[in-house]
Amino acid sequence: MSSPLARLVGEFSRLPGIGPKTAARLAHHIIKANKAEAEALAEALLEVKEKLFYCSTCFSITDVDPCLYCSDPARDHRQICVVEEPFNIQPIERTGEYRGLYHVLLGALSPQRGVGPDQLRVTDLLGRLDGVEEVILATNPDVEGEATALYLARLLKDRNLKATRLAFGMPVGGDIEYTDEATLARSLAGRRAV
Repeated sequence: MSSPLARLVGEFSRLPGIGPKTAARLAHHIIKANKAEAEALAEALLEVKEKLFYCSTCFSITDVDPCLYCSDPARDHRQICVVEEPFNIQPIERTGEYRGLYHVLLGALSPQRGVGPDQLRVTDLLGRLDGVEEVILATNPDVEGEATALYLARLLKDRNLKATRLAFGMPVGGDIEYTDEATLARSLAGRRAV
């Protein structure tokens, strides 16, 4: 492979879920695209890096601070839904079942990868609990997500707060991002105490 092509394949390969074959297909798609399409992609990538950042309150991705969720007076400030990543918010929003606030941990506990509570936004969550009646633990139903939910449930129990967990209508080992709206709506409606 030529050096620019090898570099592009290498960069695509660094993206999550993109293996060498998919990276090569993406790179070849860029080669086939006209210059305007390639420039539009490059500009979109740069614009995301220049204009988007984490909300200083909930850590969702935004272009205003505080974000639209945190600054919306119509949202229920007595509930906080805790998710692992910013992209977990949109599937929950699409259900139309939840109108509270969010808190993004920016990961999940994973001792194997060296991710402990100090690498997550746990302290920020604990600082937001005044006036909150319920914290919904919407971490993924995998080993790391379960460990994170149990850890948070213990912390919340010490503060006499109601901690609930999404019901297991979602597949174990699945991601919230890929769960259909009907399943996610049932999971929200059937959440249980931890």
